[in-house]
Amino acid sequence: MKILPKTYAPSEIEDSLYQKWMDKGYFHAKADVDRKPFTIVMPPPNITGQLHMGHALDNTMQDILIRYKRMQGYSALWQPGTDHAAIATEVKVIDKLKKEGKRKEDLGREGFLKECWDWKEEYGSRIINQLKKLGSSADWDRERFTMDEGCSEAVKEVFIRLYNKGYIYKGSRIINWCPVCQTSISDAEVEHVDQDSFFWHIRYPIVGEEGRYVEIATTRPETLLGDTAVAVNPEDERYRDLVGKLLKLPLTDREIPVIADAYVDREFGTGCVKITPAHDPNDFEVGKRHGLPELNIMHDDATIDCPGSKYDGMDRYEARKAMVADLEAEGLLVKVVPHSHSVGTHDRCKTTVEPMIKPQWFVKMDEMAKPAIEALRDGRLQFVPESYGKTYLNWLEGIHDWCISRQLWWGHRIPAWYCEDCGETIVARETPERCPKCGGRHLKQDEDTLDTWFSSALWPFSTLGWPEKTEELKYFYPTDVLVTGYDIIFFWVIRMVFSALEQTGELPFHTVLIHGLVRDAKGRKMSKSLGNGIDPLEVVEKYGADALRLTLMTGNAPGNDMRFYWERVEAARNFANKVWNASRFIMMNLGEKAPERPAAEALTAADRWILSKCNALAAEVTENLDKYELGIALQKIYDFIWEEFCDWYIEMVKPRLWDKEDTSRDAALWTLKEVLSRSLKLLHPFLPFITEEIYCTLNENEESIMVASWPRSEDSLSFPKDEREVESVKEAVRAIRAVRSSMNVSPGRQAAVYVVSEDAGIRANFARAESFFAMLARASKVHIQADHTGIAEDAVSAVIPGANLYIPFADLVDTEKELLRLAKEEERLNSEIQRSNGMLKNQRFLDKAPAEKVEVEREKLKKYEQMLQQLREQMAHLKKH
Repeated sequence: MKILPKTYAPSEIEDSLYQKWMDKGYFHAKADVDRKPFTIVMPPPNITGQLHMGHALDNTMQDILIRYKRMQGYSALWQPGTDHAAIATEVKVIDKLKKEGKRKEDLGREGFLKECWDWKEEYGSRIINQLKKLGSSADWDRERFTMDEGCSEAVKEVFIRLYNKGYIYKGSRIINWCPVCQTSISDAEVEHVDQDSFFWHIRYPIVGEEGRYVEIATTRPETLLGDTAVAVNPEDERYRDLVGKLLKLPLTDREIPVIADAYVDREFGTGCVKITPAHDPNDFEVGKRHGLPELNIMHDDATIDCPGSKYDGMDRYEARKAMVADLEAEGLLVKVVPHSHSVGTHDRCKTTVEPMIKPQWFVKMDEMAKPAIEALRDGRLQFVPESYGKTYLNWLEGIHDWCISRQLWWGHRIPAWYCEDCGETIVARETPERCPKCGGRHLKQDEDTLDTWFSSALWPFSTLGWPEKTEELKYFYPTDVLVTGYDIIFFWVIRMVFSALEQTGELPFHTVLIHGLVRDAKGRKMSKSLGNGIDPLEVVEKYGADALRLTLMTGNAPGNDMRFYWERVEAARNFANKVWNASRFIMMNLGEKAPERPAAEALTAADRWILSKCNALAAEVTENLDKYELGIALQKIYDFIWEEFCDWYIEMVKPRLWDKEDTSRDAALWTLKEVLSRSLKLLHPFLPFITEEIYCTLNENEESIMVASWPRSEDSLSFPKDEREVESVKEAVRAIRAVRSSMNVSPGRQAAVYVVSEDAGIRANFARAESFFAMLARASKVHIQADHTGIAEDAVSAVIPGANLYIPFADLVDTEKELLRLAKEEERLNSEIQRSNGMLKNQRFLDKAPAEKVEVEREKLKKYEQMLQQLREQMAHLKKH
């Protein structure tokens, strides 16, 4: 039999093993009517992406599930792919062009798109190759891209279907606008950051009532130019008489009404709120309710758009300063109060987002949200943990129409054309030849592209060939589990659910497994700005992919954040080494031919105990994995291998292995190999590389652990009686070790052990276990008896259920040596007491030393005196012997 190298070196085996799996086609799933399907779709990473710890955690969890199901016999598909990431890619390409002295506009749309495709070809597979380093066993033969031909056709099909149904429309609503990137952006791309600012308190004069004002407080005085009303709460008695009156809008020649709306919080600020429908989402809704005009007072670059005004053309913050100065000059600025508040910024360029009314394409959400809500309520869709279902519901129940158009060139172009002769809008799959309304040929396609989330919302079914009725779609859809972080429930999970229900009539998956974030050792979110990010590939290079995976999954609980410590990686590496060394030890003892399975009666109690424990482990781990308790499953496997198998069973059987004449030796060898093989299978989804290398070395006739069958609990391997008996012996060993530890007995010193029990069954149990019990308890001789005959009065005792354990005191302690050691310690303590007494009797010390130092010295003296008393009692006890 082959034997493992002495040292486990991940860097020397991982790449070759991964290539072996790829060459053998183990990752490829087929539509097989004789097997059940199991499908996971990979959340598509951006083509601009670099692997980070969040990716590593997310993909490790998916890989664990897919490897587990593959071993269970499912046709398990892990569908991979990448996202075109419209804004992120466009920003990268623009930066690249800038370094080359070029501008996007100079290239034109076609030229710029060529640059984007070139970028995709060069960098698009980078993160996929990094995922492979983790051991990700996705079906790379089926890799998709959100802008490949099939996915693009699906996007176009959905747009046209929703448009024809009246669910997609073009209109003017509040959107998030980035003045730097000059595009609308999704909520997912808005990062809320706390910023120090101010509340500016401003007077709005009441028309016709000289000297009377309404005071408002705002964090954005520059939007005053777009105010079309001031609102008060209808229940607020302070302002009830003002409702319906007009106010003079400062710095303008306009008059605006006072309106009553329950949106206003009477307790916040002054109780009067300026309403700017074109630049605030809440004000937009108030404006709709009251039929207020919507005045957009900004250009796309966030400069003021007020022709004839002195502020026209100013940057929004430049205008803010000028307007505040003018308000103060006119006596309308009451006060300025410091205020910290959350401000939306674009996560790409960090620019403060401007809420703005613009004509955009939207999806009506009220009807599509209903079946998505019902799916959770009736139990067809489940979240793990269940609490995240509330987040899902809260967002859906308060959902707004979805802005899907982006002012970008990279992405799926909106399939809409405008007739320049009559203004008709034509939505079609291909460019129309003439206008269906007027017959005109002057047609121009909409310049905008679709929100990236529009295409990724179709991912679970577009990747399988929809809208074509492919064999893969019929077999692998709906998928089973979505694994994702809690931070994109709103933005992606919900969109997939309502899109799938609308287009396919089925949920895209039945379970959403939510994981938390990987934080640094201090609990902070990893970020470039903090410089606290850890490159997963650095961990892989130093410790191996298995160590990283084990680190990420140890203690992992659904939905909970975890902290990354290098010490945890080292502990994971140590576990891998433990498994490797134990496996190597077993192989060294197996010899050329592994023994065949023995008859049950040929197995010892220790053999049956470990087989039974391993059998129960298989059932428990299977149950945990089916409940998505990945961290719990891993901990059980870890504890079993490290403690039960390595620290107990292997130590138990060593006397049998070393004695070539022992008739139970073959039973021990078979048990070692059997338990190791089953343990490696259970561990494989978590640590794929080391388990593959060990398993294929141990089982030379098997090609891969990946295609080995998952261990199942078998009645023939359940031995509850032997489990109880061996656990009793283990408890005795632990009790003896505790006694030896408390007495500082040298590990190499042996002592006689007496096991006293009136129970014949217990005595028989210890008799059967005598060989390994003696070795584990460091016993020079084991006496098993029903009474206390022959036990010295000074024997040290320990108690276990049904039996007492005794160890002769003289066997544990060399009295002469111990007395010499204690005499030296007595001398040292006397010296310390003399020194401490001298200081405390020194008046100069007492007068000049700080009170704290004097108290410390008194405490020292007290401690030394107590130690000396205990030591003398110990010496007196020894002298009696």
